[in-house]
Amino acid sequence: MPIWIKDPAALQARFAIAPARIGLDTEFIRERTYWPQLALVQIALAGSDGEDILLVDPLVPGMAEALAPILVDPAILKVMHSPSEDLVAFKRACGVVPKPLFDTQLAAALAGIGSGLGYQKLVEQVTGVALAKGETRSDWLRRPLSPAQLEYAADDVRHLFEMHDVLDGQLGQLDRLQWLAEDAVRIVLNAENETFERWPHLSMRSAQFLEREAQHRLIRLLRWRDAYARKSDRPRTWILDNELAVALARLPPPDRAALQQQLDAHPKAPRKLGDAIWSALDTPLDDEADAPDAGMAERRDKQRLRRLQDAVATRSGELGLPDGVLASKRWLEMLLDTGEWPDAIGGWRRAALEPALAPLLAPAPG
Repeated sequence: MPIWIKDPAALQARFAIAPARIGLDTEFIRERTYWPQLALVQIALAGSDGEDILLVDPLVPGMAEALAPILVDPAILKVMHSPSEDLVAFKRACGVVPKPLFDTQLAAALAGIGSGLGYQKLVEQVTGVALAKGETRSDWLRRPLSPAQLEYAADDVRHLFEMHDVLDGQLGQLDRLQWLAEDAVRIVLNAENETFERWPHLSMRSAQFLEREAQHRLIRLLRWRDAYARKSDRPRTWILDNELAVALARLPPPDRAALQQQLDAHPKAPRKLGDAIWSALDTPLDDEADAPDAGMAERRDKQRLRRLQDAVATRSGELGLPDGVLASKRWLEMLLDTGEWPDAIGGWRRAALEPALAPLLAPAPG
């Protein structure tokens, strides 16, 4: 049975002697907030009398402070599965990001087992155990949690050690443990930095059809929206939905009063934020002239992109890697558009790809 931890001192006592590794997961709520609200922390411990599973209540005063030194202890490996959002939840609640990290989903991809495998599917492939799916949409902030919730939460860390043993061994045989370590460092840095997406307009298809000045206005609005959403801890689209942002960028109102009329006429508009929206819309950014043109997708050399994709697919086949692990289409587009290697395909990926891609990226003679 999992052990419910509601006293920070009880958690600290469990770590009086630090284990070499822990299995780690969280349950969080993110339906009405920008940041994930940490609701439960699951920790698997390898004890001499078998495996203990701790279910830690982070809502208890002092628990986040007790968790923090455990999460960053360099002597304790944190075995997690697809942890990106969990890391953000820990950063918000505890002020730190767990490290060092072993991501079982990423390890499975690098071992050639499969890309983006969910926890349940990977557990079944590695251990043969079929897990129940019953509590995925539970209210994890309620107390007390039901027996079904507790068992579901414990299952989320119960098999991490077995998967770690198998995947670590396979990556060792393939000489790819350093690949995983590089990727894990990048995942942790991304969570620690909480950086803005510099060019948020690129992920919006409608931005492709805007003139350059309109794209600049859209970037201003989207960056303001992201900053406001973070500060107010509300979902981005609750602040300003995409449709209205594009409409304001395409045909900006001539003055503040006209903006307010447009906001008043829109059913989901943030009418009380008119001053802030006007300021964002009307204030140029220092770097907006450097923004990539969202319309570039329409003008991109599609045959050249296809050749890059084919080269990546060939190299992936040679390495026994699933599709998308070496480089996604999005990263290849950025490489083709800018001529610069994005961080996401730097390191070992660039070393694996550059000999094949360099000739395809070279300017045409003459």
